[in-house]
Amino acid sequence: MHRHIKLAGLAAGLVLAACAGNAPGEPETAMPMDWQTLTGEPPRVIAHRGASGDRPEHTLAAYELAIAQGADVIEPDLVMTADGVLVVRHDHYLSTTTDVADRPEFADRRREQDGREDWWVEDFTLSELRTLRAVQPWPDRDHSFDGEFPIPTFEEVLDLAAERGVPTEPEVKAPGHFVSIGLDPLPELVRILRERGLDTADAPMTIQCFEPDFLARLNGEIDTPLAMLVFPMQELDPDADPLQPTVSLDALAEFADAVGPAKGLIITAQGEDTGFVARAHELGLAVHPWTFRNDVPVAGEVDIATELERVYRLGVDGVFTDFPATAVAVRDGLTGE
Repeated sequence: MHRHIKLAGLAAGLVLAACAGNAPGEPETAMPMDWQTLTGEPPRVIAHRGASGDRPEHTLAAYELAIAQGADVIEPDLVMTADGVLVVRHDHYLSTTTDVADRPEFADRRREQDGREDWWVEDFTLSELRTLRAVQPWPDRDHSFDGEFPIPTFEEVLDLAAERGVPTEPEVKAPGHFVSIGLDPLPELVRILRERGLDTADAPMTIQCFEPDFLARLNGEIDTPLAMLVFPMQELDPDADPLQPTVSLDALAEFADAVGPAKGLIITAQGEDTGFVARAHELGLAVHPWTFRNDVPVAGEVDIATELERVYRLGVDGVFTDFPATAVAVRDGLTGE
């Protein structure tokens, strides 16, 4: 049974200057918006891995900065340690986001898995991971904070969110893989949510995943809002329609409250509406597209402010971004703040 997501509007922690006019890097227009979101409220800015454009991703420092920049929601990705603890990393390999390659004591942990030579989070206990430090994986972003911050646990991120009064939108990464090696993340996730009272339909949380089987299982355990992440089926099947998602909206509406599409599913590089947002809204699904980045141009002369304004005008309910300050400024410019 579909459970409609309850989206709470939260005040931004930092009000940024509104964008006006049509100067480069600013929205196409600053006219006040009649928001076409499910609730009629402005869309939420979701800090993708924290303020990951400015700090090493998935660190408490990245989440703190995102909140200071006005993000409405912070997004931790969840993987599991050898001793069954949910920690926050985007990938379950460690070489790109930590200094593990510089740690001689872990040299013998490097192994091949799925065609990749790397160090894997499931081969480390929490205490061992605590000795590592986070680094910025993007070569052209600020590396001055590399080596400063440890890997947080999911519960530490929840503590921060509760203290600062912001919701979370955790993504469970590769649950099928972890189940296959005897580290099913579902029981531990459910335990944490129940102990904190986050297992209800009005919890300040939405749980995401790319694997529908996992979300369907989770839907049978808790009432926390769920979001199905999708990308173009064409990435798996070159003959597929480029606008066909990996899971149909009708199918995911049976167990999810929201959908997180790759942004190319909702709008073309030329700014044309594909109709995805309207179809999702007809099914009662909130729409949170990913990922908006200042340093990754969409196409040609389209800048990030123009791209964000276009999707805001489609009625998206939130956006995932590595640069929350930019997404907040563009949204507030449209709101007239």
